[in-house]
Amino acid sequence: MNNYEKCLSNFNESAWLESLGTLLPSIHEVDRDATAIWFRFYPLALQRFLADAEDKAREIQKLVIQGDYELTDQIDTSHSFLYGHRYWKEVKTEIKHRADAFSGDSLEIADEARSIAQAASKTAGVGESLLLGMAAIGLMTLVQVGWDEFKRSPGTTGTPHGLLAKTPDQIVAERAKDDSQGIFGFLRTVDRQYTVNWQDSRSSGSFRIKNDADIASASALDQSQNWRSKDARCWEGVVPVECRSAACGTCWVGVVGGKEKLSEVQRLERKQMQVFGYNQPDEPKPLLRLACQAKASGNVSIVIPPWNGVFGRKVYEVEESKLEPATTSARKLRETLASVAAKGE
Repeated sequence: MNNYEKCLSNFNESAWLESLGTLLPSIHEVDRDATAIWFRFYPLALQRFLADAEDKAREIQKLVIQGDYELTDQIDTSHSFLYGHRYWKEVKTEIKHRADAFSGDSLEIADEARSIAQAASKTAGVGESLLLGMAAIGLMTLVQVGWDEFKRSPGTTGTPHGLLAKTPDQIVAERAKDDSQGIFGFLRTVDRQYTVNWQDSRSSGSFRIKNDADIASASALDQSQNWRSKDARCWEGVVPVECRSAACGTCWVGVVGGKEKLSEVQRLERKQMQVFGYNQPDEPKPLLRLACQAKASGNVSIVIPPWNGVFGRKVYEVEESKLEPATTSARKLRETLASVAAKGE
């Protein structure tokens, strides 16, 4: 672990999300929600919990984790659903430069991400707002995979296709649109149909959904491919699903466009998302949803995570227990310093 990685590793998941919150307003709208989703797809608390486990395989089984959850296997691909993914090589190169030149003993996540985005934007010839999300993602990737693995990956990306081949503003505009319902569409109610885009980088990455139908049920109707041959979790359609009753957490998705066109989160979904550990923002229509509970009333763009599990209570309880001694020590230190100062007066 070099000094740069060591300083970044001093922060827990809560500190990372707090820093991300300060960065989000400066990230271009095309990647704003996508960046927040990425950080929930690859939670630091889970990675550290498994890294510290005496029997990792057993813990994975106990947490019912399925799929590819480790960033080590996806250093150059985990963020392919972001527009800024195409600038990953420039961002990654700048992070390596800053790590090699770093000689300090502390840093601030948000400031570091901004510095990386500023430098990389000059190389890429685009605005900083298009690189800021990728800079934050790059730093978190370094923390989770380690310096050696981070350096080893080539940093290559493919050519953008589909909607992601358009300009950032065009992508935002397209995600906001709904399918036309025809000349008499204003008369229709029950039979209205929309589109769920599950992979913006592909022209064929979508399926149809009836008005007020849930995403998981609509996905199951698409039998155009052998989905299970691509992902063992996909029993019906491209969205992984087992129960359709918010009991398994298999169907969690990120919403990169159209979250306002989904039904509001009900009590069961919000409670279960906490149990699963998916860290859903506390909003009526958040950017993380259970596909079996989210009903659409317009076009929606989603991202399907490559894994699922049930880790919320166990993993985050461990993280909180680690924070308590440090918090207590800090409080005692402040009290001691205050007492010394008072005596000095």
